[in-house]
Amino acid sequence: MASHLLDTSALLTLLGDEPGAARVEELLRQGDVLIPFVALVEIYYITLQTRSQAEAEKRHALVKALPIELLWDVDEPTALVAARLKAQHRMSLADALVAAFAVTRGAVLVHKDPHFSVLSSQMKIEVLPYRAPRGKKEPERHDP
Repeated sequence: MASHLLDTSALLTLLGDEPGAARVEELLRQGDVLIPFVALVEIYYITLQTRSQAEAEKRHALVKALPIELLWDVDEPTALVAARLKAQHRMSLADALVAAFAVTRGAVLVHKDPHFSVLSSQMKIEVLPYRAPRGKKEPERHDP
């Protein structure tokens, strides 16, 4: 079974109970889930900007308590992969680092960030359902 690496968008999906949260929960139950430090940093500052410091601290603690392996250190091979990805695809340094961690660890990158679509031929990715734009309802699903 391959490792799964959760991007910030996957963590926000879980924390916000958005479409795709059940899939993230399933991966956590299965084990072997990786989270790069960049995602933890992004969760903290996004929550700090949009909510409060208390909520940022709470979410930080919640993520750290998940059954995951936190990837704190960037080794040289990961840094060089990130540099190549950033140069080739003009993505943010944060996205390049997240993708590089997935590449160097042979993990499936789990996300809902359209910026990663350019990497689908270079690495394994799993795209979570996108959230419906504000004011629009998600299409109804009818089971046969």
